[in-house]
Amino acid sequence: MRAVGSSIPRHGAVDKVTGRTLYPGDLNRPGQAYMKILFAGRPHARIVDLDLSQAKRVPGVIAILTHEDVPVNEYGLILPDQPVLCGDVVRCVADQVACVIAETEEAAARARELIRVVYEDLPVLTDPEEAMRPDAFPIHPERGDSNVLAHYKIRKGDVEAAFAEADVVVEGTYQTPWQEHAYLQPEAGLAWVEGDQVVVNVAGQWMHEDRQQIAHALGWPEERVRVEYSAVGGAFGGREDMSVQIVLALAAIKTGRPVKVVWSREESIVGHHKRHPMRIFTRWAATYTGRLLACEATVIADAGAYAYTSTKVLGNVHLCVAGPYEWPAAKIDSFAVYTNNIPAGAFRGFGAPQGHFAAELQMNKLAERLGVDPVALRLKNCLREGSLLTTQAPMPPGVSLPRVIEAAAERAGWRAPDGRWRAPTVARPAEPHKRRGIGFACAMKNVGFSFGFVDQCWAQVELRGGGEIEEVVVRCAGADVGQGAHTVFRQVAAEAVGVPVGRVRLVAGHTDETPGSSGSSSASRMTVFAGHAILGAAREALKLWHDEVRPAVGTFRYRPRATTPYDPETGEADPNVTYGYAAQAVEVEVDVELGLVRVVRVISAHDVGRAINPRLIEGQIDGGVAQAVGYALIEDFQVEGGEVLTRHLSTYLIPTVYDVPDGVEHVILEIPDPQGPWGARGMGEMPFIPLAPALVSAVRDATGVWFDEIPLTPPKVVARLRQAR
Repeated sequence: MRAVGSSIPRHGAVDKVTGRTLYPGDLNRPGQAYMKILFAGRPHARIVDLDLSQAKRVPGVIAILTHEDVPVNEYGLILPDQPVLCGDVVRCVADQVACVIAETEEAAARARELIRVVYEDLPVLTDPEEAMRPDAFPIHPERGDSNVLAHYKIRKGDVEAAFAEADVVVEGTYQTPWQEHAYLQPEAGLAWVEGDQVVVNVAGQWMHEDRQQIAHALGWPEERVRVEYSAVGGAFGGREDMSVQIVLALAAIKTGRPVKVVWSREESIVGHHKRHPMRIFTRWAATYTGRLLACEATVIADAGAYAYTSTKVLGNVHLCVAGPYEWPAAKIDSFAVYTNNIPAGAFRGFGAPQGHFAAELQMNKLAERLGVDPVALRLKNCLREGSLLTTQAPMPPGVSLPRVIEAAAERAGWRAPDGRWRAPTVARPAEPHKRRGIGFACAMKNVGFSFGFVDQCWAQVELRGGGEIEEVVVRCAGADVGQGAHTVFRQVAAEAVGVPVGRVRLVAGHTDETPGSSGSSSASRMTVFAGHAILGAAREALKLWHDEVRPAVGTFRYRPRATTPYDPETGEADPNVTYGYAAQAVEVEVDVELGLVRVVRVISAHDVGRAINPRLIEGQIDGGVAQAVGYALIEDFQVEGGEVLTRHLSTYLIPTVYDVPDGVEHVILEIPDPQGPWGARGMGEMPFIPLAPALVSAVRDATGVWFDEIPLTPPKVVARLRQAR
């Protein structure tokens, strides 16, 4: 059995399902103390007084940390605009004000309740459009008078002339919601001092970036900080930014004791960032023959109180709001705006779901207006080899979107007997209050970091043995956040060296073991980038092995081709290394009396370039579809006046086994990407992206009503159906 292309069981799967795997919350060390964090609980206020006297008198309290204990009181993945512990102003309810360290969790919790904070409430901005107004107060006055964190433009062609000559104009205003990551494992960690190092064991997505931010806040050199990852119970982008890492390190240093923290589900929901809610205003111009002429769009993204990854998420939606189509002319303005809501940041799809939601509904509305099939209209206008993006850059080679669209449509029965594209007829339910319909959507998504970020991935391969290779030791820091990356690493190394996977041992536990960064487990990049790094290191090691060097150690740092940022005035850029492509057909059943929408069937087609592990790919498709169903139908995250109302999984509902589709059909294409190892391309985010617009289009097919806002909760569906009679 070849290593690459085989459905090898996921490494560690049995230990996880039997409970033997240790997550950060399972770890303990002798003499450890426990920490509780006091969150601000105010959307915007000045701290007038912070009284710790009663809290310090609680038996068992060891220390209480405030802003005065933080050497460099700032952090941030993109820019350091957030205090570790607030001492002056709090800008959202998730701000951290103090940390209590005690002998027991109970003592720490009791002392936290007794901390007296006197606040002077400040004005609150929660609507990004209001926050953009010139007379709005600045949430970060140190950054200037404007709350606009980022503004990107695209100016291509003569948009006014295109709309003047258009036969058809389709416009819409779309609203996409917050979304909570709801990963299985809430934030947790354990930190201790070991020699001249502080060791922080947490769950994250980028251990070297965690180390850098911890070291910065401590004012220490990075080599004095060691970050370890135990098992990671899900991430989806929610662990890219800091949560407990810095304060854990501070607590261990200040007390000289091991310190442990485990957040409750409520603390997790309030304390980490969410998917960006966005408002998108867009209009398209086209001819009667279905040729696209011009796209105009304005995107307003709520960044919340701090930057997190908003500038990069905005970059993605800025590109994707035009859809995966060729445009002679485009005028697009995208804004990320500070508010006093909890921060928004990375989430699976990273801006692409919001942009494609608007674009794909526009495409389906245009097809309806023209009286043509939506699949045929897509194939007429979709990006192909040599196509230019709205940024004027040519598509990277390996564009397979037309074949992906065709594969999904054909599996769904979209091809008529005469060879034309025509939506299949779905069975009508026997119950008179139910309707069925089918919808279609497609998408593209960047693989790798973008917009000029210098991406790289480091790996080392060591070959051990005498006459033959008896063991392969791979060092690569890429995090396995549940997607099976560590299984793929082993498969790539085994294939490259020519040994069974059982002879490969992966070392990926902490930053000292892997001195080079492998980058984040995000942007659908890990299979491609770590695959290249491991493959390169294996080749170097094999050269030494053939020269009789024992052990033979090869090191390789993979650097993909460079990308460029948006030009500030025209938007011209070569934004991404390469892309993944997806298309989905969704069949739904709608109860028009109760407003319940049930997903009956999903056909999900993906070009993966080369399927390193087909079973893991199918798992990613199933998981992405389930998560997207939650986004489209169920997950109704509520914020009012900056306060989070849905603080528990009893009020913020996520899909259960009863909510996932009755059937998910995987259509896996292997059309090699010239930039991937063995032609592989990333696909972990792609199954999420097209589902919501395909589902909404299916509801339109079933009921005759368009919905421009998700989630389609029963009250919203009933109200809209009644409004439309």
